[in-house]
Amino acid sequence: MAKKIAVLGAGAIGSSVSADLTKAGYDVTVIDQWPAQVEQLKSTGLRIQMPDEDLQIPAMRAFHLCDLASANLEFDIVFLAVKSNDHRWLAEFIRPYLKSDGVLVGVMNGMNDDSIASIVGRSRTVGCCIELSAEIFTPGLVQRNTTHQGTWFAVGELDGFYTPRVREIQSILSHVARCDVTNNIYGAKWTKLIANTMTMGPHGLLGLRNAEAAELPGMADIAVQIGKESLAVGTALGYRIEPIFGLRADEFAGSGEENLVTARKTLMQHVGGRSRTAPIHDHLKGRRSEMEFISGLVARKGKELGIPTPCNDAVIEIDRRINQRQLKMDRANFALLKERIRALSVA
Repeated sequence: MAKKIAVLGAGAIGSSVSADLTKAGYDVTVIDQWPAQVEQLKSTGLRIQMPDEDLQIPAMRAFHLCDLASANLEFDIVFLAVKSNDHRWLAEFIRPYLKSDGVLVGVMNGMNDDSIASIVGRSRTVGCCIELSAEIFTPGLVQRNTTHQGTWFAVGELDGFYTPRVREIQSILSHVARCDVTNNIYGAKWTKLIANTMTMGPHGLLGLRNAEAAELPGMADIAVQIGKESLAVGTALGYRIEPIFGLRADEFAGSGEENLVTARKTLMQHVGGRSRTAPIHDHLKGRRSEMEFISGLVARKGKELGIPTPCNDAVIEIDRRINQRQLKMDRANFALLKERIRALSVA
């Protein structure tokens, strides 16, 4: 019997995943809290515009959150594709609809797998590390910046074992991206988090496209400083950093700083010049960004461990001011970022 798959979250990432899995012939149900998006999926479907492909998926099986209680559905696999802000309540929401031997896979940034496991059970949780750049502002229309060849996932059991189900999930997600299996999912996810703090963190304050932000004088140096802080915290937490984005071990060889530069450069190459990082999408939509789960996590853990993180502290401070409408995203925030890093470094 074909596995019943739910994609919970129909934003840019969830829509990209559900479109590819639907095209591949899987039994996919999409569930989301955005009413206009659900209605668009049910009536017209999805259009995913990629640099090398324009994918049109006709009307899909989609449900509003409030519809699921009467739909009489249970799922073998749930791909939870939401921002970290929403992972706990949506894991609680979907738990009654996940089969007793089913599995929930968090297709998101951040270190949320233990949190998810505390809700649905560790035996029903598989970790996933993602690199997929996309954005959505119009219901039914996604701009996906990474091609299938330039998109990368890794999946892994939380205990590091290779299992038939993780191989099955790898096979399913291979329709969306290059998908590896890792016995070090926590290390892979922290390595991706480091890359996010270096890019999503400072870029998300400026409102610029990634290519524009990356070329600002001094941005590369600040990115490395941010990455070194995040690496130090991860190392102290016991995470073993590993190659990501499909890089080979020899391409990720060298000093920690060299690896940081490689990760940032590779990420920028994959997402392309037209992309904007996720916090910018959130701010443009008037929503709180998920930076508390990225740079904010480094800052909190650094404080607990006694590791100074002035660069990440400065990013999260400015991001909070943007969330609170005290600041607008603007190129001028780069000067403010540098000023706050200097002040916090000597505090």
